[in-house]
Amino acid sequence: MNTTSLRRALVPGITAATLALAISACGAANEQNSGSDGEGTLSGTIKGGGASSQEKGQAAWVAGIQDANPDLSVVYEPVGSGSGREGFVSGGYLFAGTDSALNDDEGELSKAKEKCGADPIQVPAYVSPIAVAFNVEGVDELNLDAETLSAIFSGKITKWNDEAITALNSEADLPDTAITPVHRSDDSGTQENFTDYLSQAGGWSEKPDGEWPAGIKVGEGADGTAGVVTALQGAGYIGFLDESAARENDLTTVKVKVGEDFVEPTPEAAAKILAASKPAGLSDNDLAVEVARTTTEAGVYPVVLVSYLLACPSYENAEDAANVKGYLEYVLSEEGQQASADEAGSAPLDREIADKALELVSGIK
Repeated sequence: MNTTSLRRALVPGITAATLALAISACGAANEQNSGSDGEGTLSGTIKGGGASSQEKGQAAWVAGIQDANPDLSVVYEPVGSGSGREGFVSGGYLFAGTDSALNDDEGELSKAKEKCGADPIQVPAYVSPIAVAFNVEGVDELNLDAETLSAIFSGKITKWNDEAITALNSEADLPDTAITPVHRSDDSGTQENFTDYLSQAGGWSEKPDGEWPAGIKVGEGADGTAGVVTALQGAGYIGFLDESAARENDLTTVKVKVGEDFVEPTPEAAAKILAASKPAGLSDNDLAVEVARTTTEAGVYPVVLVSYLLACPSYENAEDAANVKGYLEYVLSEEGQQASADEAGSAPLDREIADKALELVSGIK
């Protein structure tokens, strides 16, 4: 499993509108029950935070659960996976979203277990391709393989007309323009998943991590998904971000070589990789997987993030337990998964996987 170190001890509260999704509960409940104990029975406030990749999916889930439960308020702060895990471990969040599975390389799992009083629940909730987006004048399509991407982001390839790039794009008119790679400046699960792909498939020399390697100083750092989008407005830039954000901002994305083919970053192609991935959970409450980055199966996009939700199996406050349970049950339901697919372009979980996750979540007390 990969690890993102526990580097910050405290997650700030809501400091700006752009850092939180707080959708006010209003209107009557609809006919679809999204609560755990009955229609419209959930009330109060629960706060979570973490992966910014989940932001649009969380917006759809919050809207759905609150539509059925108008007395419930759910707040999700897209502060990044590392901060989300820290907030969960410290007690600042009742639940968290993370693009990197909680593990014990740096003591995170032990601290979460201590906080929960038992092994924390970790279930997949959101599967999405990580798109590699670029901005090169006159170039509307680009094919790259893992080795070339690794060389670009490590600074070994510095010009767009480098022979390694032109060999994969014989029909493109690539200019003699400097390449500026953009990475995340924050602790990011998207970044850890991307560098894990480079490491497994592209010969990346650094350890995959949510924080950018200190030894690689090429390019620029950007804070969050929004920062990457802004940076990619610059000519000659290349960066990585959730595919839904790339699509929403009309960014041009790379086709990645898999076997003998080049595959676009679509939710359908990303979802197929789960079937090739091995279970990697560290407890009976953990449904994490080890993503198969080196697959050569046709039509499978390997640069993906499998984003998880973290919760405790029990809470001291009965209202918190009911609300977290009801919210996660909605997220994992067919309705919730479709809502995220419609809003964020994520791939709905396979029902067998979703049902296993629901079984764990239904035991929250």
